[in-house]
Amino acid sequence: MMYLIVESEEVIRIPPNKIGEKYEETAKAEAIKKMESRVGILDRSLVRDPNDRKYIVLMVLDASLNGEGYLVHGDGGVYQPVKVRALAYQPNLQEVIEGEVTDITKIGAFVRIGPVEALLHISQIMDDRLDIDLENKKLIGKETKRDLKVGDIIRARIVSISIADTISKGVKIGLTLRQNFLGKLSWLKGEGQ
Repeated sequence: MMYLIVESEEVIRIPPNKIGEKYEETAKAEAIKKMESRVGILDRSLVRDPNDRKYIVLMVLDASLNGEGYLVHGDGGVYQPVKVRALAYQPNLQEVIEGEVTDITKIGAFVRIGPVEALLHISQIMDDRLDIDLENKKLIGKETKRDLKVGDIIRARIVSISIADTISKGVKIGLTLRQNFLGKLSWLKGEGQ
């Protein structure tokens, strides 16, 4: 998983009722609210990425006014340019990650990787057919008797990434365990279960 610092210049609208003594604090607070949990495109000048991959803003580290604000005719608010530095997360296709199983469903397991959850589809867990035990939140191989349950730590590969324009619209990451050196950590250590 790739965590990085991104810099962005944003224009923040300060509502008329928030213009006053604490203008700078208000502008920073509005910038933080706008930036956090937002998806953006990497600026090529900040990171050498020819594919313009998307990143997810996790936390604003710093915000500062960037010049003077301006008015727009017919709008009582002030539009203030703000420079923002933020911590961001960027999942990478084919990256090998470790994560914790957080839920078991009919379609597979959900795995926490960094700040997001990824789907480990039932077809990508193992070569064995699986019994689904939703009551005990685990998947069990019919022949191998290996199980995967909530709380297990796995090593997986990211095989698909789909990030919408905003977090609320969705971040979908697909995982696989069906390659060499991937699986539940206890399986990899030869403990079987």
